[in-house]
Amino acid sequence: MSEAKPEWTAEPGEPAAPLPAPTERRRSKTMSRKEMARELRRRRLSGDVDPEEQELLRSVEENRPRTRADCINGPRPCLFVSCKHNLYLDVNPETGSIKLNFPDKEIWELEHTCALDVAEKGGITLEEVGEIMNLTRERIRQVETRGLAKLREATED
Repeated sequence: MSEAKPEWTAEPGEPAAPLPAPTERRRSKTMSRKEMARELRRRRLSGDVDPEEQELLRSVEENRPRTRADCINGPRPCLFVSCKHNLYLDVNPETGSIKLNFPDKEIWELEHTCALDVAEKGGITLEEVGEIMNLTRERIRQVETRGLAKLREATED
């Protein structure tokens, strides 16, 4: 009885398995506030409160920058994901839901983590902005158009 071999291996003399297709960019993922609260309640009820996690959260809160001046020379990647300028995730102020902009990456894998750092670089192309924000060039163009229209309305008033 021969042992089944995994499809990614090849015997000597056989052609090698084809290389995997390049990975496509994964879309952002949104988690609802209710879903997160439910998970937290479940953990607390089961007694799954990690003292190290509690201490880490206290430490992070003490060291959290409060102004741009506090963080401009701070370490990068910026680990303060709850900052409204952090590119790793977005929080909807109306519902409290969180959208992970890069569900397949960890924060330290991102080249840019702060929108303010990107803005200070100066003019960049729509493609570059799209890569940084995990959006398409067309979506960035739409957001730009909408923002410019809002600015025009605000200046006319």
